[in-house]
Amino acid sequence: MAKKAVVTGGAGFIGSHLAEKLQNRGYYVVVLDDLSTGKRANIDRVLKNNSVEFVEGSVTDLPLLQKLFGGIDYVFHQAALARVPFSIENPLSANEVNITGTLNVLLAARDNKVKKIVFASSSSIYGDTDVLPQHEAMFPNPLSPYALTKLTGEYYCSIFRDIFKLDTICLRYFNVYGPRQDPHSQYAMVIPAFISRALSGTPPVVFGDGEQSRDFTFIQDVVNANIRAAESNATGVFNIGSGRNITINQLAELIIKLLQKDLGPVYDKPRLGDVKHTLADVSKAEIFGYKPEWSLEDGLKEIIVNSGGES
Repeated sequence: MAKKAVVTGGAGFIGSHLAEKLQNRGYYVVVLDDLSTGKRANIDRVLKNNSVEFVEGSVTDLPLLQKLFGGIDYVFHQAALARVPFSIENPLSANEVNITGTLNVLLAARDNKVKKIVFASSSSIYGDTDVLPQHEAMFPNPLSPYALTKLTGEYYCSIFRDIFKLDTICLRYFNVYGPRQDPHSQYAMVIPAFISRALSGTPPVVFGDGEQSRDFTFIQDVVNANIRAAESNATGVFNIGSGRNITINQLAELIIKLLQKDLGPVYDKPRLGDVKHTLADVSKAEIFGYKPEWSLEDGLKEIIVNSGGES
């Protein structure tokens, strides 16, 4: 009998890749998304298979979650308003979806005896630190409402694990990138924004001096981490990154080189809530078999091919 999983936010960037991989592994998958930021086009291909079901709805709707979670083995909780700048402009909305929504997911999972919750957390909870690489035992220092909502979600997961014996595992993502990221959003992530602009012959826009560095993690590594985490006995909090970082200036240079464009970046003021450096210590996640496999250059080439550019 096929395992059953719900992917909240399953029409989004990460969720849609996860739903596709779960389907390929023989799962029956329920995709839940309110399509506020996710796109139906992201899951059209998997919906052609009768082992994937789409439900339009929100994690803020507890009765809906109670209905959907019946008979479910795993819940991959990806749904969130997942941008630092958005959370600064809209802290109440971020709180409702990211904190109340997560609590709803945990309540419905507890009541329906779900085997395990995999919660999408974020490296943003570390805040600014001179200690690199960042490891899970470090004291959190969230600098934005978004980061705070993710830390709160982790605490809720811990409480439900301890009090209600609901298995939970929290994955702190480090700057996930890959095909299907929206390059046109006001809050677009740096890699799709850089590639989109460079493909159109427009210089990449760098916020700040460009010397901030990031640990970029390819989407397939993140998807594999989610499934390994769910199917393992591991619980708690784990970094999911590449274990390498690069400055934004170096990233712009690499993308321009791969696209063979004669461009240079332009600079804008720093963004509120952004941290200076991220670099993941991923050794703890080896307990459930996580090992990043994609180099940044290979990941960028994959995006460029999917964007219609040259590889």
